[in-house]
Amino acid sequence: MFLSVIFLFTCRNRSHRENFTVVTHFTLLGIPHTEGLQNILFVVFLIFYMCTLLGNLLIMTAIFTDSRLHTPMYFFLCNLSVLDIGFSSVSTPKMLTNLWAQGRTISFGGCMSQVFFYHFLGSTECLLYTVMAYDRYVAICHPLRYLIIMNWKVCAILAAGTWVTSSFHATILTTLTFTLPYCGPNEVDYFFCDIFPVVKLACANTVIIETVSFTNIGMVPMTCFVLILASYIRIVYSVLRMSSGEGRRKAASTCASHLTVVTLFFGPCALIYTQPSLSEILVTPVQIFGNVVTPMLNPLIYTLRNKEVKAALTRLTGGKRVSQTITH
Repeated sequence: MFLSVIFLFTCRNRSHRENFTVVTHFTLLGIPHTEGLQNILFVVFLIFYMCTLLGNLLIMTAIFTDSRLHTPMYFFLCNLSVLDIGFSSVSTPKMLTNLWAQGRTISFGGCMSQVFFYHFLGSTECLLYTVMAYDRYVAICHPLRYLIIMNWKVCAILAAGTWVTSSFHATILTTLTFTLPYCGPNEVDYFFCDIFPVVKLACANTVIIETVSFTNIGMVPMTCFVLILASYIRIVYSVLRMSSGEGRRKAASTCASHLTVVTLFFGPCALIYTQPSLSEILVTPVQIFGNVVTPMLNPLIYTLRNKEVKAALTRLTGGKRVSQTITH
C-alpha cells in the first residue's frame, strides 16, 4: 500500500517535468573488480541464499510446531527469521541474475522497491533487536514478573510497532529519493539500488535529501544501539549481583546469541554509515556480508547456542534421542 502511494506520487511529479528526458530504468553496474569471477560468485551467493532460506524456514517451523517454544523470546526470534528471509531477498535474487545472465537492467519501480524494502526490513530488524534486548532485560532482571510484563498482548504490540514504525520510516526515505528528477545518466554504481548511489544520478540539488537520509538512517541504528547498550548495562549489573555461579552461566548463555547477532548487524552498519570515505574496495564486501552472510548466520547462531531450539529441530527432523528435560 505504502509503495503504491509512493509510486503514484512519483509518477505524477515526474509527468510534470516536460523539459527532462525521464529515466524509465536503471542499470546496476554490479560488484566492482569481479571480472571473470561471475560464475564462482554466482555459486557462492546461491549457496548462501539457499542456506538462508532453509535455515530460517526450519527455525520458523520448529517454533510453530513445538509448544515448548511458544514463549516471548521465540516469538521475537520467529519475527527475526521472517525479516532475514525478506532482507536477503531484497538484493540477492537480482544480484544472482546479474551474475548469471548479465541482466543488469532494473525498472524504475523495481529500483524503488529495492530502496523501500531494504530500509523497511533493515529498520524493522534494528528495532526488533532492541525489543529482544528489552525481553532479555526483563527475563534476567525481573524473572518473577517476566510473564506478567511480557504477556502476549505486550509482545504483539511491540512486534507490530517495529513493523509499522519502519514502514513509515522507509516511506519517507523512498518518497524523498524518488520525487527527485532523474533525466540521465542511469547507471547505478552499485550491485543494488540504495539511496546514496541512486541520488547521485538525480538532475537536481541533492544536499537536502542526502542530509535528511544520512540523519534519518543514522538516527534509527544509533537510538537502538543506545537502548540495547542500556539494557545490557542493567543485565550485567544484575548478573554480577547473582550469588550463584550457575545463575550467571545461565544468564550469559541466554544473552550470548542475541549479543552475537547484534554485533553482526551493527558492525557493518557502523562501517558503512559512519565512514563516508570508506573506499568501494572495502564498503562493497561489508555491504555484501550484511545483506547475504548475516541472514544466513543468524539461525545458525541461535541453533548452536540454544538447547531448546536444537531439541525442537531434532524432534522436527525425526530424531530419536531428545532430552526429556529441557532447561530454560
